[in-house]
Amino acid sequence: MIRLLKFFWWSCVAVFCGLLLSLSGAFLYLSPTLPSVESLRQVQLQIPLRVYSSDAKLIAEFGEMRRSPIRFDEIPKEFISALLAAEDDNFANHYGVDVTSLMRAATQLLKSGQIQSGGSTITMQVAKNFFLTSERSFSRKATEILLALQIERELSKDEILELYVNKIYLGHRAYGIEAAAQVYYGKSIRDLNLAQMAMIAGLPKAPSRYNPLVNPTRAKERRDWILGRLYRLGRIDQASYETALAEEVDARYHVPAPELSAPYIAEMARAEMVGRYGSEAYTEGFNVTTTVPSHLQEVANTALREGLIAYDQRHGYRGPESRLPGLTRDAWLAELAKFRSIGGLEPAVVTQVEKSGVLVLTRNGEEQAVSWDSMKWARPFLNTNSLGPRPQQPADVAQVGDIIRVQRQADESLRFMQVPAAQSALVSLDPYSGAIQALVGGFSFDQSNYNRAVQAKRQPGSSFKPFIYSAALDNGYTASTLVNDAPIILSDDYLTQKWRPKNDNNTFLGPIRMREALYKSRNLVSIRLLQDMGIDRSLRYIERFGFAPQDLPRNLSLALGTASLTPLEIAEGWATFANGGYKIEPYLIERIDDRHGKPLFRANPARVPGSEPPEEIANLAVNATDDLPPEEPRTAEQIIDERTAYIMTSMLQDVIKRGTGRRALALGRDDLAGKTGTTNESKDSWFSGYNADYVTTVWAGFDQPESLGRHEYGGTVALPIWMNYMGTVLKDRPSHLPKEPKGLLTLRVDPVSGRAAAPGTPDAYFELFKSEDSPPPMSEFEPGMGIPGSPLPADEMAPIDLF
Repeated sequence: MIRLLKFFWWSCVAVFCGLLLSLSGAFLYLSPTLPSVESLRQVQLQIPLRVYSSDAKLIAEFGEMRRSPIRFDEIPKEFISALLAAEDDNFANHYGVDVTSLMRAATQLLKSGQIQSGGSTITMQVAKNFFLTSERSFSRKATEILLALQIERELSKDEILELYVNKIYLGHRAYGIEAAAQVYYGKSIRDLNLAQMAMIAGLPKAPSRYNPLVNPTRAKERRDWILGRLYRLGRIDQASYETALAEEVDARYHVPAPELSAPYIAEMARAEMVGRYGSEAYTEGFNVTTTVPSHLQEVANTALREGLIAYDQRHGYRGPESRLPGLTRDAWLAELAKFRSIGGLEPAVVTQVEKSGVLVLTRNGEEQAVSWDSMKWARPFLNTNSLGPRPQQPADVAQVGDIIRVQRQADESLRFMQVPAAQSALVSLDPYSGAIQALVGGFSFDQSNYNRAVQAKRQPGSSFKPFIYSAALDNGYTASTLVNDAPIILSDDYLTQKWRPKNDNNTFLGPIRMREALYKSRNLVSIRLLQDMGIDRSLRYIERFGFAPQDLPRNLSLALGTASLTPLEIAEGWATFANGGYKIEPYLIERIDDRHGKPLFRANPARVPGSEPPEEIANLAVNATDDLPPEEPRTAEQIIDERTAYIMTSMLQDVIKRGTGRRALALGRDDLAGKTGTTNESKDSWFSGYNADYVTTVWAGFDQPESLGRHEYGGTVALPIWMNYMGTVLKDRPSHLPKEPKGLLTLRVDPVSGRAAAPGTPDAYFELFKSEDSPPPMSEFEPGMGIPGSPLPADEMAPIDLF
């Protein structure tokens, strides 16, 4: 018996020594390859890129991982208890490895011949998640154990838990408990009740199997098991246990909802960040503050959509998007699921046609009425210029099974709509710095990611003429110069054939003042001005406004706006008139902060001298508590005479007061200047305009150029959108025009000669002049001198044929 006991004793000693030698050998073999635990203190978890408006409203989030790191002291104690009960109830007592759990895992291995559960503690999972792969092997497990022991020696329990809860994957792209709480419940982990915390705590074991969205039954079983563990361990009382058990599974998918709809802005910011930081833009937790105030962007969104819908409805109803008669309710719902909402227009299927309207089924399964009054606009579309007869009853418009679009009103009623076929873009800038104040690149980003505000190069038509007139004012012309509005036949080195330009109404007014020619948008006057100044000299001048030479045609058609330019480029050029003659560069990103809120970048745009930044941008600078070195303020380059800019503003005000932009008089303001633009066959509709606060450009047309319609112009399509935007953002703001510079004179001018009027001259008018360009009095005018006030000789002012 004694021999047996001795044998058993020495066998145990031998096994122990063998194990000790094996562990020592494993440690000596693996320790050189073990990573430094100290690196966990500086670990950088992947955090998505977030884009904000200038007033701190979330616009978008970019990145594959949804993660919002949380500090240990912010985690509710109830959640920690639930997590430990589910994952590692001996966490507080072990030193990184739970021997009991490992023995259980070893027993399972011996019985089945396979590694089933790893017996992992939370510390071991931290080691695996941060340093190792998911490979199931003995060497990886040994490395994991050694790392866990090392982690426990160098980090506190609180630090280990904080690393764990921020790293773990919990389904639906959610990494970490805070992101999971937002994804499944739409609120912070701190705001969850006990049942919801237990649900989150049950996810680490198997995020798909116990996912409350995918497998609510299994998820509830796991949740209830965790609640039971909490109760048995004495972490919660019976009342809390029973209350939590009675809670229904109320998890649902919560996409991080933008606080501001500005997807085109978001995409521009994303692209710029990727250009700066590469792929790290998506993972390093950058917070981007843009120059866009949320209230201006919201107004721009509404103005553009309402303007396109108004144009679209003028041209009739193109019919349902699909016809699915005779289907069951469930089949209709299945078909509706294939259609997305576009620009706030929801898909719906007509289930019943009545005299008072139609009954529709929406994607959420609700049936709701659409009134006949909202359908009366729907005359059949025949072509761009023709409509069918007015509908007399709902049955003339819709049939059962039609897939249509509806718009939900503030009172939850539905209006009968269709997605516009035309597109539009709007850009609004701060004229003194170039800060983008609002930008919309199309009717709906979901419909098309193509950003027409910055990517669509279209002909600006007559909205380009102010650059020609500005060149003339800086080359000896004045606003009162008489130029002959008469037929002309042209040919030059840059034209391949004879060109007979005409005005849009095919009429000619003869000698006409430049001011009047601009507000009446006379094509022949613009051509004669460009012809007199010369193509090369004019191009050099116009390129100062920021236009690329390759986008400007080297022929006289340039006078009619045949350049290929984006709305942003046009707005940038127009800003020079609004700010007194300075060149600004549009920019979008005002500030970039790192994951800890430390600023990495602050914009330093070249500003017009004496101008102050917008209130939202000024507040960012005032509230900044960063260590970025201050930059020397940059001054914008003056590219045209400030007096030229002021006279152009005066002339462009007349476009609104008495010209093609008269519709804008409805805004009741005296500080607006602007110009319409319409290209051949009305393929493009433009309006650019400003006061001293904002310069805004609107374009409308089809992506594949075609006519907007026989009676559609810049003043009928683009101008109403511009008015809707500018009228709203300037409401209750005082009149604000650019300051009048020195060196200007206001003189009475004879309407016939264009010379300074003698006392008592009938119908004389007042005009602005640069002091050195003021016209001579009538006494100096002699017959044969040509048309008074014009730099052109008399023989060039009559109708001519250049061949």
